[in-house]
Amino acid sequence: MSERTSVQTGIVRGMEILRLSPSRINDFLNCPQLYKYRAIDLLPEPPSLEAERGKLIHSVLEDLFELPAADRNLQSATEILPKSWQRALHENQELQSLVTDEKEWLDRAHALLTNYFSIEKPQTFESTYREIHLERDLTDQIYLHGYVDRIDIAPTGEVRIVDYKTGKSPKAGYEEKALFQLRVYALLYWKNHGVLPTLLQLLYLGDSQVIKSGISEIQLEATDRKLRNIGDEILSAISEEFFPPKKSKLCDWCYFKSICPAHNR
Repeated sequence: MSERTSVQTGIVRGMEILRLSPSRINDFLNCPQLYKYRAIDLLPEPPSLEAERGKLIHSVLEDLFELPAADRNLQSATEILPKSWQRALHENQELQSLVTDEKEWLDRAHALLTNYFSIEKPQTFESTYREIHLERDLTDQIYLHGYVDRIDIAPTGEVRIVDYKTGKSPKAGYEEKALFQLRVYALLYWKNHGVLPTLLQLLYLGDSQVIKSGISEIQLEATDRKLRNIGDEILSAISEEFFPPKKSKLCDWCYFKSICPAHNR
């Protein structure tokens, strides 16, 4: 895939290619105008504390699985945490001003890691892939990709796709929306490897909850159709330059609210 461009759409092999990921899909579904700001206009946004906290926890857990099974415990994670934090500071100097209370920041990260060990025992299994990039062309014009936190393949061949969330679990009735991201990953894995994943698993470290779901070929075929339809809608929106804003409670957390036409009429 070396010909891929770094932006969301680009000219590749003489045709326009739409790059889709679960996050950009959610942007479009939540608000087409937000999608335009992020994927088409490429407007900059300040770093988010929640996003940076998530990156830090993911980094610690990724390094944890590099250790021998017997050493994958809270003590080891606690020792890895400050090293991962220093690495993050080196890679992103903006964090110095973003995090005003380093002790409180690290204490919160430690609490999330403590919650992780209350819902999973990493000493009891081997993780096959961590932070793995999956990609595939859905059509000649739609390219789908995503980064998976973890894929575990059991000795008997069963495949488990795992995603860490540092927030709290969704309210009852919203689980299906939360699982959509993992179904995208499952579809990519199935199409690329010819193996149907057995289990999708969301680990919510904010409140120590786990959402699990099986998966079937019928569900993944439906996901494939849904993705193609969404891709066609986005391509149509790009062609017509029509990205209507969609007002919701999410607007209060949107960085672009001050310039959004839905709030400036």
